[in-house]
Amino acid sequence: MNAGPETFARSLLRTKPVDRIVAEGGRGEGGELKRSMSLLQLTLFSVGATLGTGIFVVLGEAVPKAGPAVVLSFVLAAVTALFSALSYAELAGTIPVSGSSYSYAYATLGELVAWVCGWCLLLEYAVSVSAVAVGWGSYLNEFFDKAFGGTMPAEISNPPGDGGLVNVPGVIVVVIAALLLLRGTSESARANTVMVFLKITVLLFFCAVAFTAFHSGNLTPFAPMGWAGVSAAGSKVFFSYIGFDAASTAGEEARNPRRDLPMAIVLSLAIVTAVYVLVGLAAVGAMHWTRFSLSGSEASLALVLDQATGRAWPSMILSLGAVVAIASVVLTVMYGQTRILFAMSRDGLVPHVFQRVSPRRAVPVANTVIVAAFISVLAAVVPLGRLVDATSIGTLFAFALVSVGVIVLRRTRPELPRSFRTPFYPLTPLIGIALCVYLMVGLGGVTWVVFALWTAAGLVAYFLYGRRHSRLAAESSGVPGKEPR
Repeated sequence: MNAGPETFARSLLRTKPVDRIVAEGGRGEGGELKRSMSLLQLTLFSVGATLGTGIFVVLGEAVPKAGPAVVLSFVLAAVTALFSALSYAELAGTIPVSGSSYSYAYATLGELVAWVCGWCLLLEYAVSVSAVAVGWGSYLNEFFDKAFGGTMPAEISNPPGDGGLVNVPGVIVVVIAALLLLRGTSESARANTVMVFLKITVLLFFCAVAFTAFHSGNLTPFAPMGWAGVSAAGSKVFFSYIGFDAASTAGEEARNPRRDLPMAIVLSLAIVTAVYVLVGLAAVGAMHWTRFSLSGSEASLALVLDQATGRAWPSMILSLGAVVAIASVVLTVMYGQTRILFAMSRDGLVPHVFQRVSPRRAVPVANTVIVAAFISVLAAVVPLGRLVDATSIGTLFAFALVSVGVIVLRRTRPELPRSFRTPFYPLTPLIGIALCVYLMVGLGGVTWVVFALWTAAGLVAYFLYGRRHSRLAAESSGVPGKEPR
């Protein structure tokens, strides 16, 4: 018998109890995730997933939009991320599980909204990894050029639409990250720690060299396109803050998640913002902003050192450091994507294969392999610009939902223990929502069309598969054989 309209609508808004979400933490099919990550490792996981994505790859596209005021664009994006980060911190301390904003939405806004959020997280995580992998190949070519006087052929180092046929370096870095993840969470965390410290060292090296060529005249006019340019660039560079929530995807592998997750999220955002503003100022001070649009290269920082100093060795060191450091973004964001799919699979919304855990390695092996294959295809054939904008709009939507979730959970479950409370409630989450919408509006019409099509495809997938296999739906209808494991 078909359910009536009210029953159908109510089923779409069915929430998963917070207590149950927390109780199921770490449990998969065939094994459990291992709690091994400390506060330092969680913080560096978020820093690793964030730092480098915008500075190493997107800066060259943002500067022509805002001029030297791109520094303010980074601040605008940081403020937007901060309000979202405070909401993330509260929910991460209240619901310390692997699903990130997907799990938060399931507990507060219902199954359909949670599915759409999880679908958008595919843009934030899987697609952003592909974009970074594309930029990784650019820095690899810069290093080859400075060190050996030659580069890889464009046909195998650029995706279609950017002068190539297939981006082989992008595929290679994804495969390397996947192999690290398959070794285990502890091993991946240690590798990421080394790469993050290297990345920060490389960026401080860039600042030290770039400031020697700093000219105050390069900062005038400071905002040639006015606030409209700052805002447009802010929408673009918001991509560089994607990943600060990576710690929230490690909720089931953190040693003390209620204490450490909120601290890791806020600390990582503070570290990343300070580095971005410093590097952005050094870059536009060392090279006039109009020259960024003429570079035609995603390796914009190497270009700054090359043209500002007239020497090859600084950009060679930077490019080598970037080759190693950007790999940490691929590693940590791929990790986040696999853990979100792990949580969705446990709820029955995606196939069971994504929650199968290797008893020996304590990692979801099949999940990792499938994600790596999907990301490799995107990195090989999709141009960087399309990936960046699509990722930003999906992420902003998910961030807005997290702020809504804070408000809903405060009203529906005020008694829940919260290790962190968003300050100035409800003003903070409301401002977070408004800023996310503001930056979404600043993205182009084509990006909105892509987002609408992506969302529509997600709704089709939900009604064809997710709704039919949902464990909560199976329990409420009394279908046998679909009880939670």
